[in-house]
This record gives sequence, structure tokens and C-alpha cells, in this order.
Amino acid sequence: MNLHAETSGSGAPLLLIHGWGMHGGMWGRVPEQLAQHFQVLAVDLPGHGLSRRVGTPLCPRGLSSGRAGKNPALPTLDAIVDQLSAQFTGPLTVCGWSLGGQVALRWALRYPQQVSRLVLVSSTPCFVQQTDWPCAMAADTLADFSASLQQDYLPTLRRFLALQVRGSEQERELLVTLRHSLLSRGEPDLAALQSGLEILRDSDLRAVLPEVAQPALVIAGERDTLTPLPASHYLAAQMPNARLATIRGAAHAPFLSHPDIFVKQLVSFLHG
Repeated sequence: MNLHAETSGSGAPLLLIHGWGMHGGMWGRVPEQLAQHFQVLAVDLPGHGLSRRVGTPLCPRGLSSGRAGKNPALPTLDAIVDQLSAQFTGPLTVCGWSLGGQVALRWALRYPQQVSRLVLVSSTPCFVQQTDWPCAMAADTLADFSASLQQDYLPTLRRFLALQVRGSEQERELLVTLRHSLLSRGEPDLAALQSGLEILRDSDLRAVLPEVAQPALVIAGERDTLTPLPASHYLAAQMPNARLATIRGAAHAPFLSHPDIFVKQLVSFLHG
């Protein structure tokens, strides 16, 4: 099946990839602003938003018996990239937020002829702490999200939303906006949520960052607690043609808290 993508504007194509448990409608008014300069495509990843046909939909309250546990058919990072690559043949700019940043990075490495430029928003090459990688989420925190998902998915997603805006300017207003948008395209798919958590847990792209040849912009929120600022510094430093833009007062969703600054940074990079 084709993935759902909202398209607006005209010109050079710019594809927006959302984060874990979200959908393409979570970008707020940024696509409308960017559409003044580019053809903007805000995609719903497999199992999210209007692309919800990966596995079995979630029940409104937790999971029925026999649905917990590891699903061997969960889509992998490469499978997601392959599906995007088959539908959006490029060349195009790929902008990935959080988990979407890892999708974008892997796409740039796997199909470099399709990805002309990269924008990585509040992302990291490795989401989970390692002995040599302290600037990441504790493994126990991610495991807790996975366990909670099996009991009742909606509070789990809402707790994740709270982490995304923690410390940001206008934190309370942003949380209301995110919660209002979360299910505006229906419930996410269990397989997609499980797959996303496994990608967050297992993916470590640090070693291949020097192979990312495309021009890249790393946009980081100064107050981000999910992907701390040192991770963004590392990400920008390890790619040969990358630079870092830090948005002061922002947390994990700088395009919502500071949309005008976000758009200005992105447009400047792509028109530079």
C-alpha cells in the first residue's frame, strides 16, 4: 500500500517524517509556512495516522490476551526506509523528527541518490544509553514504555508527549496541542508502536555517520531531555557536511514551540 502524505506548495520536494507514535499532522503550522518555498509532503509512517495497515489496531483500553509479546513480523528500520524509497523516489530533502531522524539517516545511507539533503530535528544516532554514550535515554525508561504499552497504550503515549515538551517555553500550551492532535487521524497500530520502540532500543548509527555525504542541518532544542543537546553536537560533528542550529527555549518539538525560528533555519539551509 502507498503511505498517506499530505502535499502542499510547489517547488523542490521536502518530505517531513514524524516521530514515534505520532503522524504527519503533528507538524502544526510548519508545513503551511514551508509550502511558501517548497513542495511539502508530510507522510504518515506505516501504522500511523492514515497509513494504519501494518498489523492489528490497538484496543481503546490495553491489549487483549495473546497480543502481547514480540511480533516477528514487526517492520524493521530498513523495511520502513524501503517502503518510503519505493514511493518517494526523489531526489528530495528529507526532514526527520526524533525517530524520523533515524529513518532519514538510514534512507540517506541506503539510497543516497534519492536524498539530496537532510534535516534532522531533535534526533540522535543512538537513543539509548551505552557505556560510551551517556547522552541518551536510560534503557530502563524505554523498557518501561514498552511494558506500559502492553497494558494501556493511550496513557503511555500521553506520558511520552509530556516528556517531549518538558522544560520548553509554553510547556503547558504545547502539551495541550500535542494531546489534541495525537488521535486526530485515528489510533496508531500496535505493530507500528512496538516496531518503533525496538528501533529506538536497537539502532546505533554512530559508526556510519562519517558516511553521510549529503549536506545536513541538525536542529536541536536547547532544553531537550529526550535527545540531549550533546547528542546533537555529536551528530553534527560526525557528519562531514553538517551544521548545528540550536533553538533556545525549545525542548523536543522546536517546530511547535518556535515555528518561525524553525522555518527560518530550514529555509536558510535549503536556499543556501
